[in-house]
Amino acid sequence: MSTNPKILQPSGILNAISGNQLRREINDHIAAGDKLFLIDLEAVEFIDSSGLGALVSSMQNIKASGGEMCVCSIGEQVKMLFELTKMNKIFKIFANQQEFHDSFVATEK
Repeated sequence: MSTNPKILQPSGILNAISGNQLRREINDHIAAGDKLFLIDLEAVEFIDSSGLGALVSSMQNIKASGGEMCVCSIGEQVKMLFELTKMNKIFKIFANQQEFHDSFVATEK
């Protein structure tokens, strides 16, 4: 697997519209051969059920292509949502991009 992660940084509210945009962007990168994705959620203020579905669907598409998806920089609202829906047990979550790089990318090389 490539150790050059594709870092995506959605912002604002992750809902049906922005979730679909993120999913399409990820699918385009999968088609281009990217395998490792980091979704930096630092600028995401709120995720609704459609946005959460887009993240899960994207993760499934990435895994089906032999890749991996991680998330980082989650705020309190997103953290609470992940805990309530048990997504914190599904997603690999890092405090920030540096921790992802130090903990994940460096060990993959």
